[in-house]
Amino acid sequence: MTTTIQYILSGLAIGGIYALVALGFHIMWSAARAVNFAHGDTLMLGAVLAVVGVDAEIPLPIACLLGIIAGAVFGVLLERFAIRPFTATSNSIGWMLTTIAVGVMIESLATLQFGGFSRPLASPGVKSAVHILGAGVYPQELAIPVFALLVMFGLKLMQRHTLVGRAMQAVAHDKRAAALMGINVNRIVAFSFALASLLGAAAGVLVAPVIQVSASMGALLGLKGFAVAIIGGITSAPGVVISGLCFGIMEKFVEGYISTAAREIIGFSVMILVLLAFPHGLFGKREVLKV
Repeated sequence: MTTTIQYILSGLAIGGIYALVALGFHIMWSAARAVNFAHGDTLMLGAVLAVVGVDAEIPLPIACLLGIIAGAVFGVLLERFAIRPFTATSNSIGWMLTTIAVGVMIESLATLQFGGFSRPLASPGVKSAVHILGAGVYPQELAIPVFALLVMFGLKLMQRHTLVGRAMQAVAHDKRAAALMGINVNRIVAFSFALASLLGAAAGVLVAPVIQVSASMGALLGLKGFAVAIIGGITSAPGVVISGLCFGIMEKFVEGYISTAAREIIGFSVMILVLLAFPHGLFGKREVLKV
């Protein structure tokens, strides 16, 4: 029983990271019908800059805040120069290659600048474990899924009760109609990418004390976050969060009862099977285009 609870709690922690990354993909896709395939490197950027800031004797909260802000700025710049020029033309997929290329360049630049270091971010959330029904878990790990759920509810509230949230929904529904109503579509899309990248960098800062921070940490986490977004249905915020948490728990059980090597095989096999059965994801809705 204790082992089962341990796997569930540990799975919720890593699943919360997948959920935050997947929420970023959800926000970007809803606004622009395009995503940033360097989103995992946004996570890495936030974590690495937080570690570098602490090394420079900047207080931990300020170092984390600077890392998150840097992630948001990176998202805005990438949308403006690597995505917008290609989404202006219908059916263009150039943004896929440009964002992948930017991700490779950012990872290489981080390796050149900071070296191949691999170490966690010092945080009071991992100084001592708490015990729940015999299972030990750090407060930092418990905070991750809670934060993911708060972000999901906050996003829903913003979309329903704020002007910018309603503008995001209008742009997601029909960019041309939104522009005719006086909404600055480019500004809303840029804001969406900034928000998504901010969440990605925040995910990096949250997970940095739990895993080893390195220049290559974002690649696999970003890929899994995208897989979770597809499984849950990229158009559904609750869907991607629920899928992220469940995906993390599944991974921990696979690690515990089979092997770490089987984790990726089973995880991505599940994604393929889900898409075969549910082409729009478990919670996604089929989008109907009127012509």
